[in-house]
Amino acid sequence: MIQLSDHFNYKRLIKFTLPSVIMLVFTSIYGVVDGFFVSNFVGKTPFAAVNFIMPFLMILGCVGFMFGTGGGALIAKTIGEGDREKANRLFSMIVTVSVICGVVLAIAGIITLRPVAALLGAQGQLLDDSVVYGRVIIIAIPAYILQYEFQCLFATANKPKLGLLVTVAAGLTNIVLDALFVAVFKWGLVGAAAATALSQCVGGILPLIYFAKPNSSLLRLTKFSFDRKALVKTCTNGSSELMSNISMSVVSMLYNVQLLKYAGENGVAAYGVLMYLNLVFQAIFLGFSVGVAPVVSYNTGACNYDELKSLLKKCLVTISVSATLMFAASELSAKPLSSLFVGYDESLLDMTVNAFFIYSFSFLFSGFAVFGSSFFTALNDGLISALISFLRTLVFQVVAVLTFPLIWGLNGIWYSIVVAEMLAVAVTAAFLIIKKKKYRY
Repeated sequence: MIQLSDHFNYKRLIKFTLPSVIMLVFTSIYGVVDGFFVSNFVGKTPFAAVNFIMPFLMILGCVGFMFGTGGGALIAKTIGEGDREKANRLFSMIVTVSVICGVVLAIAGIITLRPVAALLGAQGQLLDDSVVYGRVIIIAIPAYILQYEFQCLFATANKPKLGLLVTVAAGLTNIVLDALFVAVFKWGLVGAAAATALSQCVGGILPLIYFAKPNSSLLRLTKFSFDRKALVKTCTNGSSELMSNISMSVVSMLYNVQLLKYAGENGVAAYGVLMYLNLVFQAIFLGFSVGVAPVVSYNTGACNYDELKSLLKKCLVTISVSATLMFAASELSAKPLSSLFVGYDESLLDMTVNAFFIYSFSFLFSGFAVFGSSFFTALNDGLISALISFLRTLVFQVVAVLTFPLIWGLNGIWYSIVVAEMLAVAVTAAFLIIKKKKYRY
């Protein structure tokens, strides 16, 4: 078994992070599966509705990433310092607080769902379908938050393979229930949403049961006293991931508003197909970053600076190779993947394939900023991590998506993400150089 204290060569690095990668890829497939069944068995407008309301739902659930990454960094650092009991208390407090937040967010989400959808421009059937799908998903928000949180914390607990098994179980639940509820029972959007909600319960509640009982991992739920300072540190550490997810969702909403203006519902549907590929590819980068984060945090706490420097170099090489492969794969698969979702509509298919070819260039750059933000989180430098995420996912993209369409029309919307990712890489590189002396990597 690979330990956090081991020396990591490329083989060991890939082996240790692979379960986290697969976990997040499986999670991203939830939306992909929903989209496939809704588009092919329910219709184009319901498909557009799923993609239209999904950013709002992701905002509600992304608190789990904040607690998972921020808490994971603090817990792993505490383990590296040799205090296992404190690590368990921190773990228990973070899980409890996240459940409470989930309940509050679910209530708030149900109340604000329709007004938010209407404010973003949804009307008629698009509005009604968005609300129908969203209300079912929101019921499972507490489990959704736990699922994202445990995906990060399984690596911290030194049980990435167990986390993978739980995520695979949740993913298979979603796929099977989608086929049953949508294709067989013909329950439409309600069936697709119910399948996703139930799969999230599998992914969130099973780990809760595991950690509540005696287990062989580094962590277990136990009695704790509220530690305000540690909770603030957790939120600060994870603020970049929270900011990144909120920003991406806000930007997605803005994209939908712009697409409704320049291309109508077809534009929203085309963007939805791009987002499915983006979710999977970004999940690979994020999964790798989440998987390696506990190792970075442990070696920071243990003052193993040579190992930290070696890790950074290997991570950058790994991301470079992965980014090149992803770009090539997306260019080659643009038409087949587009046909899988919208092959029934020729004009929509042409729009989607054109967007694919442009959007794919963003994969050459995005992984570096994703890793850079996660790397600084693992170093317990939440401020720099948050700055990278804020600039990448909000500032650069908002400016680009508002200005580029004025020059290039619809294509300007697709160009905007590529330019935003290029700027984010430059910012990430600058911070890595500036902070090198302080963290001795």
